Amino acid sequence: MSIFEQYNRNKENIGRLLVKCPDKPGIVAALSNFLYINGADIMESSQYSSDDSSRMFYIRFEFYVEDLLVKRDELEKAFQPLAAKFEIDFDFTYNNIKKRSAIFVSKETHCLLELLWEWQSGDLDTEIPLIISNHEDARSIVEPLGIPYYYIPANKDIRKEVEAKQVALMEEYDIDVLILARYMQILTPEFVERFSNKIINIHHSFLPAFIGARPYERAYNRGVKLIGATSHYVTNDLDEGPIIEQDIERVDHRDNIPSLKKIGQQVERRVLARAVKWHLQDRIIVKDNKTIVFH
Repeated sequence: MSIFEQYNRNKENIGRLLVKCPDKPGIVAALSNFLYINGADIMESSQYSSDDSSRMFYIRFEFYVEDLLVKRDELEKAFQPLAAKFEIDFDFTYNNIKKRSAIFVSKETHCLLELLWEWQSGDLDTEIPLIISNHEDARSIVEPLGIPYYYIPANKDIRKEVEAKQVALMEEYDIDVLILARYMQILTPEFVERFSNKIINIHHSFLPAFIGARPYERAYNRGVKLIGATSHYVTNDLDEGPIIEQDIERVDHRDNIPSLKKIGQQVERRVLARAVKWHLQDRIIVKDNKTIVFH
């Protein structure tokens, strides 16, 4: 299919199918044939077979079907026998249904600004119904865009009370993904479990180096020659959730702590934005504490 043909198709007729199942012969042929006989034109296909003892198979299809909005229920129903045959864990998602993102931020706004710029330019395909912060610093950035801004002070002594308010807002706005754009608060196990694999964090170091607080100061004291950032799903192990994306920049002995932070903030911005985009595009499958990311 030519690029011209792709861009002249109705985007509402584009869907995605993510598959996770035991690795067996014939899976790709069976899946491709299913899409073909149901009138789907495969636009993109990426697959991976694990080489460990689990022997699992993963694949992502992006496909086009005329009148998909009308046919999708029938398509999912028709898939059930194939799913049972190959023990498939699957998700169908559809281009016309945008995921709804809640952004959490504290005082530092560089990651928030990057996400908002990507969203305004149309490169972050999501709805942003609200932004939550434990500080007022970002209000003047957010409210001119027409996005509700919720100031909810937070600390360890009132954490459960704060999270109860946040959960209520997530339910009220029907949120699909929570983005921690330098939201400098520890989340409770109950909160994390409620939104498993739906909370995306940015950590300002190249994990597993410098887990926890003040990584730039610790990196400077260690005399590192590379600094980085890591975006990952949040789990109850601090900064140890499944990694989605990482990047680095070279530094040297002439860099002090402020310059390390300035360089690092540029890395944080692009790493978080890429991770969020891949999540929104259903390019990520979580496998234990790792991710398969179909770029």
